[in-house]
Amino acid sequence: MKRTSLTVGSIGTNCYILYKEETKAAVVIDPSDDAALVQARISAFGLTPRAILLTHGHFDHGGDLGRLLARWPAPVYCHPADRALPSWLTHGLRFDRELADGQSLDFDGMRFTVLHTPGHTPGSVCFLCEEGEALFTGDTLFAGSCGRTDLPGGSWKQMAASLRRLAALPGNYSLYPGHGDSTDLDAERAGNPYIEMALRDE
Repeated sequence: MKRTSLTVGSIGTNCYILYKEETKAAVVIDPSDDAALVQARISAFGLTPRAILLTHGHFDHGGDLGRLLARWPAPVYCHPADRALPSWLTHGLRFDRELADGQSLDFDGMRFTVLHTPGHTPGSVCFLCEEGEALFTGDTLFAGSCGRTDLPGGSWKQMAASLRRLAALPGNYSLYPGHGDSTDLDAERAGNPYIEMALRDE
């Protein structure tokens, strides 16, 4: 499985496109609220999306789904808890497949495990990919930081529990967050002040 990424949209959201070189099947994680560049990247690589995965329901992660779905009518996955978010945060969130904690996803051999990590939103999730030891963390965990918890549906108590869960994962993973630079789990265990705070709050 290969990966290409780009930072797009009104708040600089990281969109990740995972794909199989031999089949050109792709999975799009968080296509943002300005999918024109995402669409161009998919076309340039000659890919066909098999699924669109949302780490959570905020508009900057999936607010322009219609543009992609008009071209590639792939199923859209999101945790159902984010249906309750106010419309000004979702800009008309639409998805047709629900995610659950521990769920296994397989798209043409591209396999993910869903980790429900509420805190930024009630339905925030991370996608764990054993191939390449990659973890797509959305707005749960950033390099040196974590997602804000002061918006509707946010909760520091839940965020702290989610950060403790991620910190307790065995081994090291490359982390691909929803905003900012990539990092790895060992680095965040060692130096992320929000993980330190979450561990103190346990």
